[in-house]
Amino acid sequence: MKDIKLIAIDIDGTLLNSERKLTPGVISTIKQASAVGKKVVICTGRPLAGAREYLEPLGLDEQDDQYIISFGGALVETTTGHGLIEETLSYDDYIRIEALARKTNLHFHASSDDCVYTANRNIGKYTVHESVLCSIGIKYRTQEEMADKKIYKCMYVDDPDVLSAAMAKYQADFDQLAKEYMVVKSTPFYLEVNRKGVNKGTALKALTEKLGLTQDNVMAIGDEANDLSMIEYAETGVAMGNGTDLVKKTADVVTVDNDHDGVAQAIKNIL
Repeated sequence: MKDIKLIAIDIDGTLLNSERKLTPGVISTIKQASAVGKKVVICTGRPLAGAREYLEPLGLDEQDDQYIISFGGALVETTTGHGLIEETLSYDDYIRIEALARKTNLHFHASSDDCVYTANRNIGKYTVHESVLCSIGIKYRTQEEMADKKIYKCMYVDDPDVLSAAMAKYQADFDQLAKEYMVVKSTPFYLEVNRKGVNKGTALKALTEKLGLTQDNVMAIGDEANDLSMIEYAETGVAMGNGTDLVKKTADVVTVDNDHDGVAQAIKNIL
């Protein structure tokens, strides 16, 4: 049996069911894994504030020896909020990325640890959705007012057909953006932008090494394109049954979907 000591788990579409709830089966299995010494690390595009409501019932919240990878890999911190690794975007990066939102007429926002900043006077519904999902506020800020803000990631957010159409119409612009930054679709209505080389996989690798573990000790479970990097890094990469075709093709194992305790099933196989 593989010596898995660290289990990295995405939140949306993976840890949570389709009603965005933790099930009793997932809770009990994760607690069982922790009890036998497995380190469970939540890896998410959300900030810590947007994960706390799930960390607490799992017994992982407010502890200096428990960790979370947030903002898609831009921040690695303890669940008490002590930062270990931080990869932010510069103001020049922000200007560059936001300019494409203006050109394509897509809704856009930038994520900090306590706020979502948008230059859209008419705040988009998906920016509101992100604010609610992550338990952080929204502030309107002009481009000039963003110079002193700490930005972990930027997001183009719009209806799936609108976002896809813009990406197709301005393909050359988005292709160039992807050469300069880490660009990944985390849902059909979110296109996320991090610093080049920043993703869940690189953050997971850094944390693994910081804990004195190796790649052979890691399992990663996810469902979307932004989980690919950690699934590829892990010795045992697990795709959810509800995951995208590419995630399933990339993973070593495909578990059942998030409405049938796929996370619990995957973990039970290594306990």
